[in-house]
Amino acid sequence: MTGDASSANERRDAVAAQPGDQPADQSGAQSAAQPAPRTGGRHSGPSADAPAPVTESANVPARVTESADADTATRALPIVQDSDDTGSEPTVAIAIITPEPAGDNADLPTAPVVQDSLDTPADRTAALLQAAQAWLNQDPDPETQAQLRALIKAVDDGDKIALSDLHSRFDTRLAFGTAGLRGEISAGPNRMNRVLVSQAAAGLATFLLRHAATGTTPSVVIGYDGRKNSHVFATDTAALMAGAGVRAILLPRLLPTPVLAFAVRHLDASCGVMVTASHNPPNDNGYKVYLGGANNGAQIVSPDDKGISDEILRVAADEHVPHLPRGSYETADEAVVQAYIVETASIAHTPRAQVNAVYTAMHGVGWDTTRRVLVQAGFDLPTLVDAQIAPDAAFPTVAFPNPEEPGAMDLSYETAREVGAELIIANDPDADRLAVAIPDLSSTSGYRRLSGNEVGAILGWRAAALAPSSDGGASAGVLACSIVSSPALHAVADAYGLRFVETLTGFKWVSRVPGLVYGFEEALGYLVNPDSVRDKDGISAAVALLSLVSDLKSEGTTLASYLDRFSEKFGHFASGQISVRVSEVSTIALVMTRLRESPPTHVGRIRVDEIDDFRWGLGDLPPSDVLRIRLTDGSRVMVRPSGTEPKLKVYLDTRSTVGTLVERRAAAQAALDELDRGMRALIA
Repeated sequence: MTGDASSANERRDAVAAQPGDQPADQSGAQSAAQPAPRTGGRHSGPSADAPAPVTESANVPARVTESADADTATRALPIVQDSDDTGSEPTVAIAIITPEPAGDNADLPTAPVVQDSLDTPADRTAALLQAAQAWLNQDPDPETQAQLRALIKAVDDGDKIALSDLHSRFDTRLAFGTAGLRGEISAGPNRMNRVLVSQAAAGLATFLLRHAATGTTPSVVIGYDGRKNSHVFATDTAALMAGAGVRAILLPRLLPTPVLAFAVRHLDASCGVMVTASHNPPNDNGYKVYLGGANNGAQIVSPDDKGISDEILRVAADEHVPHLPRGSYETADEAVVQAYIVETASIAHTPRAQVNAVYTAMHGVGWDTTRRVLVQAGFDLPTLVDAQIAPDAAFPTVAFPNPEEPGAMDLSYETAREVGAELIIANDPDADRLAVAIPDLSSTSGYRRLSGNEVGAILGWRAAALAPSSDGGASAGVLACSIVSSPALHAVADAYGLRFVETLTGFKWVSRVPGLVYGFEEALGYLVNPDSVRDKDGISAAVALLSLVSDLKSEGTTLASYLDRFSEKFGHFASGQISVRVSEVSTIALVMTRLRESPPTHVGRIRVDEIDDFRWGLGDLPPSDVLRIRLTDGSRVMVRPSGTEPKLKVYLDTRSTVGTLVERRAAAQAALDELDRGMRALIA
């Protein structure tokens, strides 16, 4: 298959991020007595009355820094106290204004559909019913047809609840952004359904055709997981793409997201589409888009997201879904899956010791591919959490199919106790994330799930140790993580003479870093094989982790001891997160505005050193709705809206490099507890 060069790709090449010579944020590696030099004052970034920010700039995802001295002693304590405010919370004045929209959160808000400009409520209801009927007339799905008919009838009968429901479906449209589409499966433009997916497929096809090189036919490879409607959304996409003149290739069966990301590069496709909602609630589904060519199979970023969105909106306005042409598409054979298996297995050497592990697929699609990779790599197969191993769109044993959620891994712990497992590995439903748990006698379950930052740090240490040397004998390549992930990876890069890159949140940015040898994000996402896949991959990460544990076992030690060795070598890093789900997205904007307009002087009893506002971009990073609070003890707080859910997220990071391992842990944890208490008060 031939890839397609395009003028859009050439423009992206022209503005690709280049390595810079500015030092990256060292807040996690500085002594409280000797804070790093700062520029920009206590609150960096333009004032609140500055011009509105631009949207994310194209392909400028990262800030690159050369390695710095990692031996500076740091201590998470003592907590700084003001003589006037000892033991008390600082008073913060609250000023609430309507904030300007931020580019990085463009995936969450929805685009307006119905303009509320009619004179009377009766007129508005009539227009709403007309829009609903027009949607119904092009809906090919009997289930969503029945939903919409029932709602229309109820509104005609004067049901106010039904009217409110109809408004929620039709007043706005599920917006297409850098995260693609994701939402609840239901009728209407503000939900995931066959009409919306058909419009998305037709719009994406037009985008690919417009940007294809002269005389070439663009191509797309399409994958799907085991969620409700994933297969039908994928086949609709394939048929509509083919009907528009794009070569469309459907993967042979339901498969993990990393296989689709691999296939885009392996088949040299212009584009990839994965139908999945990852670890969202059971009735959600989504639509992720990757681009080939100069994008190397990475997820879309600006300005391509807007270009695709514009074409989708044009289709929605001008075309009738039943009239869109459909064509014959190809189905890939198993060779592409086998190629992924061979490539993924190759990241591990022959096991030096077999590991007694437990595995769960969390009712997703990960097990069959993981099994074949483990066999190829020479690992004994793990004990399975039988109730969760087969794909099941209802996710019957978990309230929320996300390994990070409380209770999601309870069956894994139960199984592990039965077999005395040394390790638990869990994939989320589309297998692009990996969760890890280890024995812990202090836990009531007998096991402790490691945080994404802990796993990210130790896999980063492994990657750094394995990184090839440059001509000068030093390690070559780049370690990268998102700005909300632990600064621990920076310390690893420093120790091994590697460059370190911080990116905006999302693997669409991490995966695009030039020279990448390893990248991670705290939300259980790891990229250990960037030569094969340009996205997080929970299967390859599991292989890398199993290989590490196998080596440790052959040396007579454990992963828990390895974590202690990490803290002794690089310092002990403690991380926490506050996640506040809201019913109205506007609530998040109000909190962000309050923090900007009345910046805190303390978080708890720890004094604020500087606040970096990413709203207009910072350094080489594009604009993003993120605040970074740096404190005088070297701690760090990141505050941002979620890009995919109605949540405000706060990330807390502390570090201690002084004293014994026990003292380091205690100091870092004490500071973390203080940050947690202080931030909960500030965002309440």
